[in-house]
Amino acid sequence: MRLLKACLSLAKTHLLAPGSVTLKKVLINSCRTCSSGIFPNERIRNIGISAHIDSGKTTLTERVLFYTGKIAEIHEVKGKDGVGATMDSMELERQRGITIQSAATYSVWENHNINIIDTPGHVDFTIEVERALRVLDGAVLVLCAVGGVQCQTMTVNRQMKRYNVPFLTFINKLDRMGANPSRALQQMRTKLNHNAAFVSIPIGLEGNMRGIIDLVEERSMYFDGPFGQTIRYDEIPADFRAEAAERRQELVECVANADEVLGEMFLEEKIPTNKDLKAAIRRATVQRLFTPVLVGTALKNKGVQPLLDAVLDYLPNPTEVKNYAILNDEDVSETSKILMDPTRDSAKPYVGLAFKLEAGRFGQLTYVRVYQGCLKKGEYIINTRTSKKVRVQRLVRLHADQMEDVDEVYAGDICALFGIDCASGDTFTSRTSANLSMESIHVPEPVISMSMKPTNKNDLDKFSKGINRFTREDPTFRVHFDTESKETIISGMGELHLEIYSQRMEREYNCPCVMGKPKVAFRETITSPVQCLTSLIRSRAAALGSTAKLSESLSLSSQSISPSWSLKTRLLEPTSRSSLYQLLKRVSGRPVRRDP
Repeated sequence: MRLLKACLSLAKTHLLAPGSVTLKKVLINSCRTCSSGIFPNERIRNIGISAHIDSGKTTLTERVLFYTGKIAEIHEVKGKDGVGATMDSMELERQRGITIQSAATYSVWENHNINIIDTPGHVDFTIEVERALRVLDGAVLVLCAVGGVQCQTMTVNRQMKRYNVPFLTFINKLDRMGANPSRALQQMRTKLNHNAAFVSIPIGLEGNMRGIIDLVEERSMYFDGPFGQTIRYDEIPADFRAEAAERRQELVECVANADEVLGEMFLEEKIPTNKDLKAAIRRATVQRLFTPVLVGTALKNKGVQPLLDAVLDYLPNPTEVKNYAILNDEDVSETSKILMDPTRDSAKPYVGLAFKLEAGRFGQLTYVRVYQGCLKKGEYIINTRTSKKVRVQRLVRLHADQMEDVDEVYAGDICALFGIDCASGDTFTSRTSANLSMESIHVPEPVISMSMKPTNKNDLDKFSKGINRFTREDPTFRVHFDTESKETIISGMGELHLEIYSQRMEREYNCPCVMGKPKVAFRETITSPVQCLTSLIRSRAAALGSTAKLSESLSLSSQSISPSWSLKTRLLEPTSRSSLYQLLKRVSGRPVRRDP
């Protein structure tokens, strides 16, 4: 009901074009079809939005939700109204203006259901990107028109390659001073080694940007209205026709290199139709042989609707992506893979992957991607790792921090379960006999460690509770107790990563903590044999004082050495110690006492 009211408010307030009545009706009908289970797979897209820091991911997601009728008002990241972006539901995110946790939502565009996961841009929260890309069918890589390809962009590109995720590129912030989309495209080709080309180009840059040119349909697009919600189509401006023709020819050549059908037409010097070109772009993009590049500025509300159209036109639906489950058979030495059936059929056995855990208001929230079959509220499912049988008490779809209860979900859906005891990466099935497991999520190793303790010793219970929760939710956040320094050592992906958890401990558990450098226990030992113990020994047996010069070799013992062992009694080889005492006895002429 709240969603329907939001759509009505959007239609009444912002649709100013003469044909707004028709568009208003479309929005209302779209909102009535947001329930899970009614969309065929061909009209479902599971996408993530990833980028380097401050490239405009969350701002872009906010516009997507607005244009699809999911929200009635646009709120900016760290905006003057103090509300913050919809997907930044955590107070720390709104205060800092960054995305800390990935957030899931869904919307409807052109009668297609789009499941969206907005991911962080900081490398400290890279596990959020890993978990999102593991369960998505496609992605949107956002580039800054000024910064171009940056370090985290290359990290995200490697992650997409690891999980074989097709993606589009959206060059954002064309309104910024120094914007250069051509340079960003060239960096994609050189630094990321992608076969990429523009499918749209801007009409003007920086403060002069007025719209974009669609190279596939060969027309210009202008975004009118206070929020750019009304699209006006026109001919390509005369001063941009030469550039548009050149860029379209470049687009055809790049796609022809990746698609056989268009390649044959190109060799035969046939001019492809717009429909032929669009179909070739889709085939090449799904196979990760070509990357379409779109342009716009999310902050100025230009170019977002064409991006949504491109998501539907070029990114795959769940049936076009092959997902395999590993069959762990004890009788067979080698594991075999089983192809998941993506059809939305309740007769198929259910298979799902838990890719994220989160402590919600009503208990642990487990994010699940459904790969096969149907899951209904009240059914029992099996955790293949623990072989435990659990009941699905509540089934929801998520919109940031808001939830919508549903009765069933099908293959291709992303949902959340309440009250399920599991770990990130666990596989759930509906059959006890099927020992299946989906490919798990790649977890990078921590790169930094710090000591952490509560300011008040009476808060140890709160501290322990918070630490246990954070380690369950985030596999890259590691904790151990150093028995020598008597400190709790936390490890993570960066200083910001650990600092955020310290602040969350204070905000969510009322347990202020002190962080510092961990104490290092230094050790000294012999690393290689050396000549040592050179000294003068007096012989009392002689009438006149006589001396002898000794030189003995020290080396490590072949047995394992504990830090508590004594150097002089443990680090000498038995043969070396014996020869040393014999030498001392021979020189001194009397027995030599051995130290214990």
